[in-house]
Amino acid sequence: MDVATSAGVGGAFVVIITANVLEGGNPMSMLLLPPLLLVFGATICVSMAGGTMDDFKSSLSALGRAFTGSVPSSGDVVPQVVTLAEKARREGLLALEDSVKRLDDEFLAKGVTMAIDGTDPEEVREILEAEVMAKKRADKQAAKFFADAGAYAPTIGIIGTVMGLVHVLENLAQPEELGHLIAAAFLATLWGVLSANVMWLPIASRLKRLSELEAARMEVVIEGVAAIQAGANPRIISQKLTSLLPSSQQPAPEAA
Repeated sequence: MDVATSAGVGGAFVVIITANVLEGGNPMSMLLLPPLLLVFGATICVSMAGGTMDDFKSSLSALGRAFTGSVPSSGDVVPQVVTLAEKARREGLLALEDSVKRLDDEFLAKGVTMAIDGTDPEEVREILEAEVMAKKRADKQAAKFFADAGAYAPTIGIIGTVMGLVHVLENLAQPEELGHLIAAAFLATLWGVLSANVMWLPIASRLKRLSELEAARMEVVIEGVAAIQAGANPRIISQKLTSLLPSSQQPAPEAA
């Protein structure tokens, strides 16, 4: 589990609350129900309005993934593919049937299974690449929901502030109430800007990054399956797949 988003969002709230306390403020004064309901409720509703109900449901299911999800390193695929390639080169593709059952990567297992079944290499690539594209589209929509929320929230906060100030003008005859009413009015803007920049936009960026990492891993798998089908030398396969990895995941060069 990668806790970068949980730690980042949680840390941001801790810093904000600490700064508020150091300035002599009371954090509890920020937790007024009307502005919270307006900002979060309306933001979610208008973000939902920009898509379909299926989009909304998939975005909600992606929320947990944004905070707790992780992607196995693409480098983990290389030794698995090389092992399969060595066995296929020695014993043939049909000998991989038992090995496929022990694979944890479903995408790799699917590709190797199609190769074992004798599917044309071009068709295997097309099917796997189509799956990658479908996943990218689904992930893009989930990230878009939260990016839209980040765009709408500040404006909705301003709407809340205007509504609050109208209420202030209605109570000018009660000066003792004005301070409290003005503070409450500006809380809507505070929560609009805060939620956009501390929650919605980071979540959208996180989902986009997870999608990029997963797609990169799947692309390594596609090249690996194609190499296994072609009967390439396992050493060449290792070098080729390693070259597709980011520098942080590539093995350190051996000392001369």
